[in-house]
Amino acid sequence: MSTQFPKEKHTKIINAQLKSGALEISATDWMASPEFNPIQGNTFAIFIIGSTHHELRTVFDKLAEGADKIRFQDLHEMPFGVYGQFYDKYGVQWIFVGKDQA
Repeated sequence: MSTQFPKEKHTKIINAQLKSGALEISATDWMASPEFNPIQGNTFAIFIIGSTHHELRTVFDKLAEGADKIRFQDLHEMPFGVYGQFYDKYGVQWIFVGKDQA
């Protein structure tokens, strides 16, 4: 896949994944455009993937304590399932996806 990306992105991790029971944790290095200023904490994203809104809610609420409210999106229904995201109190981006609707 490296031929599909500029040379400066060749050392990045496209995707890493762990699975525990019904939840999956996935991460990726920052691939954003240069207009978005990289700072410590926003140079990667962590994805939490589950089945339902209820399944994700407990983890979402615990990690969201003290989160940046400017870019906060609470868990909500989307055509593909459940979605929510935020930057936590340390500046780390968390993205939640539920495969099924509530």
